[in-house]
Amino acid sequence: MSDYLPLLLFLAVGAALLSGYPVALALGGTALLFGWLGQILGLFDPAFLAALPNRLYGIMTNETLIAVPLFVFMGVMLERSRVAANLLETMALLFGPLRGGLGISVTLVGMLLAASTGIVGATVVTMGLLSLPTMLRRRYRPSLAAGTICASGTLGQIIPPSIVLVLLGDVLSSAYQQAQLDLGIFAPKTVSVSDLFVGALIPGLLLVGAYLAYLIGVALFAPNAAPAIPATERPPRGLRFWWQVVRVLLPPLALIVAVLGSILKGLATPTEAAAVGAVGALVLAAAHRQLGLATLYEVLERTLIVTSMVFFIFIGAALFALVFRGFDGDELITGFLTGLPGGRIGAMLLVMLVMFLLGFILDFIEITFVVVPIVGPILLGMGFDPVWLGIMIAINLQTSFLTPPFGFSLFYLRGVAPPELETLAIYRGVMPFILIQLSMLVTLALFPQLITWLPARLFG
Repeated sequence: MSDYLPLLLFLAVGAALLSGYPVALALGGTALLFGWLGQILGLFDPAFLAALPNRLYGIMTNETLIAVPLFVFMGVMLERSRVAANLLETMALLFGPLRGGLGISVTLVGMLLAASTGIVGATVVTMGLLSLPTMLRRRYRPSLAAGTICASGTLGQIIPPSIVLVLLGDVLSSAYQQAQLDLGIFAPKTVSVSDLFVGALIPGLLLVGAYLAYLIGVALFAPNAAPAIPATERPPRGLRFWWQVVRVLLPPLALIVAVLGSILKGLATPTEAAAVGAVGALVLAAAHRQLGLATLYEVLERTLIVTSMVFFIFIGAALFALVFRGFDGDELITGFLTGLPGGRIGAMLLVMLVMFLLGFILDFIEITFVVVPIVGPILLGMGFDPVWLGIMIAINLQTSFLTPPFGFSLFYLRGVAPPELETLAIYRGVMPFILIQLSMLVTLALFPQLITWLPARLFG
């Protein structure tokens, strides 16, 4: 029976999550219940739980995780200060005369918002509210409009500064050190959030380029699916127009350069860069005259709620990991993955498939805190590069969030879309972007240098 307890624990947690019970309580409560049951049966040593206070103290003193509330604050503040609305309006005027111009504008604004906020749900909802009515009114094919918004909204998964990469970087750092210790390396190398940020730049830009290429192709071969804005509705492109473009684009671009540039140049850690971003978001909000007490209170409240949720899940996941290890679950998973046909490639494919399917029912936070600590040390012990593994996981989850019928991005858009937009149209619209995502995963698997070259070049 002891061999099946780790599997039963995992299944019980999955059932608790599917029931709608809060994630942190489902993780911690189920783990405690199984720990108590295992102690009664003589199959669990309660000494494992004695390590929990040290785990919690480690979370409290982890400087990397301070970046989470700062990036959340930055994203929510930019969302509330009409930066996204102004960006979208200006980009639509800039590219509107082209066929497919609105789709291109949505993709580019999605990229900028991803690099400014890193919050997928907020980006999809914001883009859905602002751009979907305009695209439908301009006679865009409904499926194309919906697919473009969903895909561009999920860019926050991979384009830094991404909260996904912050959390994934912290978990992978621990997994990488554990993998090296298991191999007898007692002076382990480290991997940082900065490494993941830099490693994600080229894949993220390639994804944006692939999205744009697809939209341009649709505009060329099916012009009625992505019409241009009529000439009678375009503003004159004089000095005033170009000044508006510069005035709207320059501040968020400067903020992105300040945050990412300080990390790329080695001038600041991600946590310090997040502080720069938070202050920059305040300045932008003040410049847009949106920094009232009511707005500030709303932003602080939202930041507190999201941050508390993340850290509460972190605590529940730490408890789950201790009980899972107390049942020798890590040894069970190690034996299973190393015994698969195909060696480490077979193990990697299975883990990616499982994460992809889990992405239908779990958010990236639960997968990062629960699954990655279990399989991460095993895959890293097989010789996979930690930065490459982290980016592959992020893009895999991004693809999962787009895939019907359970993709989170689809639910976000469905919640704000008008009733006349059919759910099947949303599903049809995301299919080409899913194929792009899968092609990107295959490309990165065949050419890992696309991920590893830039971090090695900058950080050695």
